[in-house]
Amino acid sequence: MRGVPLCLLLSLQVWSVPIERDGSPQEVQPPLEDKQEENMDTGLYYDRYLREVIEVLETDPHFREKLQTANTEDIKNGRLSKELDLVGHHVRTRLDELKRQEVSRLRMLLKAKLDSTNTQSVQMDHVSLLKQFEHLDPHNQNTFEAKDLELLIATATKDLENYDAERHEEFKRYEMLKEHERREYLKSLDQEKREKEERRMEQMREKHRQHPKVNAPGSIDQFREVWEETDGLDPEEFNPKTFFKLHDTNGDGLLDEQELEALFTKELEKVYNMGNEEDDMVEMEEERLRMREHVMNNVDLNHDRLISLEEFLRSTERKEFNSPKEWQMLDDTKPVYTEAELQRFEAELQEKEAELGRRAETLRQEQELLKERGKALEAQRKEYQQEMALRQKIKEEGEQKFQQKKQKTSGENNQEVKVPGKQDEEIQSSLPAEPPQNQPLHTS
Repeated sequence: MRGVPLCLLLSLQVWSVPIERDGSPQEVQPPLEDKQEENMDTGLYYDRYLREVIEVLETDPHFREKLQTANTEDIKNGRLSKELDLVGHHVRTRLDELKRQEVSRLRMLLKAKLDSTNTQSVQMDHVSLLKQFEHLDPHNQNTFEAKDLELLIATATKDLENYDAERHEEFKRYEMLKEHERREYLKSLDQEKREKEERRMEQMREKHRQHPKVNAPGSIDQFREVWEETDGLDPEEFNPKTFFKLHDTNGDGLLDEQELEALFTKELEKVYNMGNEEDDMVEMEEERLRMREHVMNNVDLNHDRLISLEEFLRSTERKEFNSPKEWQMLDDTKPVYTEAELQRFEAELQEKEAELGRRAETLRQEQELLKERGKALEAQRKEYQQEMALRQKIKEEGEQKFQQKKQKTSGENNQEVKVPGKQDEEIQSSLPAEPPQNQPLHTS
């Protein structure tokens, strides 16, 4: 796998059969799971998709064989992508599924972005929006084709080449923010406290500078120190070839960027300690990056971001290997930013703070409006409740009056129907008797 780009295999730590220089495969050694997981993330926003595509492709014997024998140009110019047509059906099916999942994820990201900016997306053109993502073909959202693999390789290679520059830029902004906050803090103090605090800060900086000599990265002194303290071997018996194989942790015959950065840990520990207030661990990672770039620039002859055994051995024959220049730490160099850059950065911060202030005021006004609406709704609710209570009272009073009237009417009716008494009997006896009914008539 000599020419396989870092973005596809070594950065991802995808396990494969190690290949010797003569092309004969060595005995398969399973990777250490902890080590594999530790260096899995490339930092790319599509890292998981990239990693899963490579893992699926490596399950196909034909593609795996082509991948192991391919050189950098074969991969970059798209020749390797054409081999996708020859992989097994189950591999293509799984790749199709991965692409659909990635497209779905990107759509969700787009929707979240549009929602956050209050952009109307009723008639969203997903194809046009997906064009901003260069690692897949937006016109075909259902199947994984050769063009998708070609775009994925090209985009990952480009993004990883720019990754270091982006890390440097992030560190610069971090340092400017730190300096801005320092100045603002000192401004908030009176003169006596400010002078005292400035003295304390200078003492901290001086304390940080007091450390053992840092060996130049990639020099014989630096490697011998690792050989002795990390590998536990006699420094007088230092052997470059053995050293290379000891630190080629995945056994692929190459030192990738992660394996190389691990060699600088001892040097960095001389300067940085997480428990010390004066030591900035973000700065430590910037130092690690600077060391790795220094070695890569001097040793990686074909600029494929990998160091072969041949390149490594050739570097040990150079004068700089045995007699390197003194390594300049960040504290020994000029600041990573200029005063003009800091002023622009502070102006940008002020504009962002002003924008946040405007948003906060808008939110406050909206909150006040919501409170007023809430009060109005509460008043309407109370008014409605009062009206309903009044209606209920009127209803109850009406029912009560109806019941009283009904009872009164019922009482009057009861008084009109009387039981015959003594006076009634006397009146009845004074009336003439009625002739008998149904008696026969007598004639004279």
